Amino acid sequence: MSRFHQYLPKEKLDELRQTANAIVAAGKGILAADESTGTIGKRFDKIALENVEDNRRNYRQLLFTSGPEMAKHISGVILFHETFYQKTDDGTPLVKVLQDNGIIPGIKVDKGTVNLAGTDGEFTTQGLDGLAERCEKYYKDGARFAKWRCVLKISSHTPSYLAMLENANVLARYATICQQNGLVPIVEPEVLPDGDHDLLTSQRVTEEVLAFVYKALADHHVYLEGTLLKPNMVTPGQSAKTKATPEQVGEATVTALRRTVPSAVPGVVFLSGGQSEEEATLNLNAINVYANKSGSKPWGLSFSFGRALQASVLQAWQGKAGNVKHAQEEFVKRATANGVATLGQYTGGVQGAAGDQSLFVKSHAY
Repeated sequence: MSRFHQYLPKEKLDELRQTANAIVAAGKGILAADESTGTIGKRFDKIALENVEDNRRNYRQLLFTSGPEMAKHISGVILFHETFYQKTDDGTPLVKVLQDNGIIPGIKVDKGTVNLAGTDGEFTTQGLDGLAERCEKYYKDGARFAKWRCVLKISSHTPSYLAMLENANVLARYATICQQNGLVPIVEPEVLPDGDHDLLTSQRVTEEVLAFVYKALADHHVYLEGTLLKPNMVTPGQSAKTKATPEQVGEATVTALRRTVPSAVPGVVFLSGGQSEEEATLNLNAINVYANKSGSKPWGLSFSFGRALQASVLQAWQGKAGNVKHAQEEFVKRATANGVATLGQYTGGVQGAAGDQSLFVKSHAY
């Protein structure tokens, strides 16, 4: 008798692996439309739109009904609980709209960040209680992957050992619970861009955080082939005196991944981290260019963008029914640019209604 227990049956392992690989198919990535009610309210404030359920539904309907061009570059969408159970004007569930277009529905399952006692303003993420039951229901209702976000910050003395250990273990517990219930877990340990640290500091901290995460995933027997990683790109701090070129971001990011992320992981889907739309796309392209030309690239390198896919959409829409088509065109334009960037073939110049507007939010939480 083997001392190693088979935690999941082969058919479940196969399904998890196939879903993860489908999400990071060549030229495709994820739309992160999982903003909480409070966070989407802040986005609506910028266009003077009331934060009520019908406006939230109208906005997500706008995104999800952008037509067949959307599905060419969007493989999956992360939804918030409210959105997951909403319907279009004609009564079609939004989840079914995505499924009918070959797009995989996903769900945000964490309950937000809370202060981590015993640290200097660091965080952990809550939501493990009842997670198995929630995952089981989301799977039954059409979800095939999930997302859980942890945040760490860079300062002279952070992230602390405790913060890295605690957040890694929380992510590992979440991942095992998801897989037991058929959902591919997106593991998101975000190193926040707040601060004046340089590029090398960001790289070294990212490497340290990812090392903690993958040690915890191994300890918890997580099936890596049925997971995805959603990390920050390696960039200098938002207040750093010296900025980095896309080429420098590409090299630092790929180097950090090669040192820490096992080749069994199918893909890495980057968060945009408050970069402008064009900046995020240029950096994603540079990451792929560097990975393609400099050696092994065992994982797909794609995107899971929220703000960097939606800023121009909101600017074009302004909450008005007559602007829906224009807003959808803005969304497809940005999705296409990022799809091309996952291949390392983006040459720049795709400007949206939001222009080069910074999307940075200090100590971003939701």
